[in-house]
Amino acid sequence: MKQLNRPVRVLVAKVGLDGHDRGAKVIATALRDAGMEVIYTGLRQTPEMVVTAALQEDVDAIGISILSGAHMTVFPRIISIMKEKGMDDVLLTGGGIIPETDMQALYAMGVGKLFPPGTPTTEISAYITEWAKGHRAF
Repeated sequence: MKQLNRPVRVLVAKVGLDGHDRGAKVIATALRDAGMEVIYTGLRQTPEMVVTAALQEDVDAIGISILSGAHMTVFPRIISIMKEKGMDDVLLTGGGIIPETDMQALYAMGVGKLFPPGTPTTEISAYITEWAKGHRAF
C-alpha cells in the first residue's frame, strides 16, 4: 500500500435537526489525534451545505454522525449531490444509530463503512486512512 504525502482530510458533520454532537466531537478529536486534518461543520447542516464544504475544503472523506433516524434520507441525498458534483473519489462514511438492514441498503448505494456507537476510534481512523491510500491521489 502506498504512503501518504500529506494528512488525510476529513469533514465531520451533523445533518438535520439532530442536536446531539458529543459523538461527532469525540470522533473529530480522535481523527485529529490520529494525524488527520479535520473540519467539523457543527450542528444543523443540510446535505447541500455538507457537500459544498467538502468541495471547498478538498477533503478525502466525509463522516456523518446521525442519531435522529433520518439516515435513509440523509445519506442517499448526500451521495446524490456528491455524484452530481463528480466527487467519486471522496469517501462517504459515518456512524450512529443505524439498523443493520439499513446499513446494508446504504452500502448498496455506495456509502462506505458505517460505525455503530461503541466502535473503537482507532478502527474508524484506520478504515479512513486505508480507504484514502487506495482511492486518493496524494
